[in-house]
Amino acid sequence: MATGASHPPEASWFVVFPDTDAVADLAARAGTPGTRQIPHPSGRPWLIGRWPDHAARTAAHGPARLAVLGQHAVTQEQADRAARAGSPRAADAVARTWPGSHHLIAASDGKTLVHGTVTGVRSLFTTRVPGAHGAHLVSDRADVLAGLTGADLDEGRLAVHLLSPGILHPLTTQTVWRGVDVVPGDRRVLLDREGRLRTEHCWSPPPAELPLAEGARLVRERLADAVAVRITGREPISADLGGVDSTAVVATAARAGAKTVAYTAAVHDVLGDDVTYARRTVAELDGVEHHVVPAPAVPLTFDRVDALDDDLDTPSLYAVNRHRRMYIVERAAERGSALHLSGMGGDELFSGACAHVHGLLPRHPRTAWRLARGFTSRHRWSRRTALAQLLDRRPYGSWLAEVARDLTRPQPPLSVPLFTWGTPPRLPPWATGRAVEAVRELIHEQAEDVRPLAPGHGGHRELATLRTLARFARHVQQMSEPLGVTFAAPYYDDLLVEAALAVRPQDRITPWRYKPLIEEAMRGVVPEAGRTRTTKAHAAFEEETGLRRHRSALLALWEDSRLRELGLVDVAPLRDWCLRPLAADLESALLHPTVGCEVWLRARERHHGPPRPTRTDTGGTPT
Repeated sequence: MATGASHPPEASWFVVFPDTDAVADLAARAGTPGTRQIPHPSGRPWLIGRWPDHAARTAAHGPARLAVLGQHAVTQEQADRAARAGSPRAADAVARTWPGSHHLIAASDGKTLVHGTVTGVRSLFTTRVPGAHGAHLVSDRADVLAGLTGADLDEGRLAVHLLSPGILHPLTTQTVWRGVDVVPGDRRVLLDREGRLRTEHCWSPPPAELPLAEGARLVRERLADAVAVRITGREPISADLGGVDSTAVVATAARAGAKTVAYTAAVHDVLGDDVTYARRTVAELDGVEHHVVPAPAVPLTFDRVDALDDDLDTPSLYAVNRHRRMYIVERAAERGSALHLSGMGGDELFSGACAHVHGLLPRHPRTAWRLARGFTSRHRWSRRTALAQLLDRRPYGSWLAEVARDLTRPQPPLSVPLFTWGTPPRLPPWATGRAVEAVRELIHEQAEDVRPLAPGHGGHRELATLRTLARFARHVQQMSEPLGVTFAAPYYDDLLVEAALAVRPQDRITPWRYKPLIEEAMRGVVPEAGRTRTTKAHAAFEEETGLRRHRSALLALWEDSRLRELGLVDVAPLRDWCLRPLAADLESALLHPTVGCEVWLRARERHHGPPRPTRTDTGGTPT
């Protein structure tokens, strides 16, 4: 059993406790010096954690308690009104209309409702308290619950994080701790007075019925609201200014009158045109201070990868690019910014999934075949393979079983069409037989009963991608907290996600236009020079050069490898892989998840001591 709450210094976190003496010892352990506490009407702890003043709004009305934690602009009057709504569910219904990204914790008469976000930027995790007669705890960090209850590392779940690409519903969003489970983004948690837990479904994708023009107006309004709640009273603010999506965020903030410090990172590729478009945009906006970061100043991929010390709640692909990602945030902190806006999430919303063609085929065959021919021609896909995918009507569970069978096959080439439930992930050549069997077993456990996130291939792919990639926004926020910077990714906000997904897929996703929804939404907001841009900068040079320049740091990870000690990787082929040139698109990308897991294990060990692996069983059941 751990001797104290496992949370990093200065990190934000919270734990919700039921109104029972059965969890008193854990509440005492969590309530270390420096934490905040909000009690139940009984006086027992209800909410314990650490959060900045600007992130919280609380209210009380008789036996009712309410707390809003995250990025929002909820007034005391609004919080009081929600607390008086009559029940936790009624309070949740009110909170669903508030823009931003936040957790809601609402209680009345000892019963508590906890709600996160659809994408999981505001995740929820639960665990059953040992020996507490069925009582559960709820938190926004899985590692905090693991530390409080002494949960063991689940090697099978950790092995899942070796997959590339790491998008496989529901496995890749689950925790790496035994007995600590993630709450799916479309569900909320209900705790009774004794701490007995159940979850209930509370969200479904909106009907995709809006035409492009109407959807664009809604997206513009929702983005304006999402930016406004974050910038209010927080100047100067900073922002990435690179591609189409981040440009929309910067322009929205500038039009709202925020004093904005924008940063554009140049790349070595002579075809990279982020700087050119950024300068054109800034020239037509008022109140934007623009900094171009020269390409040689930005760290390369794999920079100091053997010395990373971020205490994240899960392994992260961002480990390989940690210093690239954080370089601008660090400059922003030096400039005095307490809020950094990002365009993360825009690709998932506005590029979308061409797999929607699969679902359009029975309902709008002429439109579907036209789109299919366009995507196939544009990407030079095999027509035969594309046709086979479009005619494949297998349920998601059958596709998942095929993934389990093919885990060790070579990665599919980039030329394979994308009309299926997902891109089949693979384990790397250095994964041990033990790792392969653990992942295969977990997939088989899910395949029989799992349901896709949406009825069609396209909707499922989009939501699975949103939920998986949103955790990287969580990671960057956790990296930014020690700098005193709030990292914000408004495209992951529930209301904005709903607005984008409500647009007809044949209007939103097309082979003949680049992100038409955000292009139309930003008419009159983003200067015309950047609004209709159709290019996107890539950093293949930074990846390939970084591997060569930082090879010694990468190889140092495999000396006394923690993954090897857990029996999940074979170091010899892993070292061989790192010693040869790698293509950035597939071969190097296959390496990223392994690096992320190794770095995470080492950082956890430095902060909290070695994890306690459980070798007898690699299973686990999600909430």
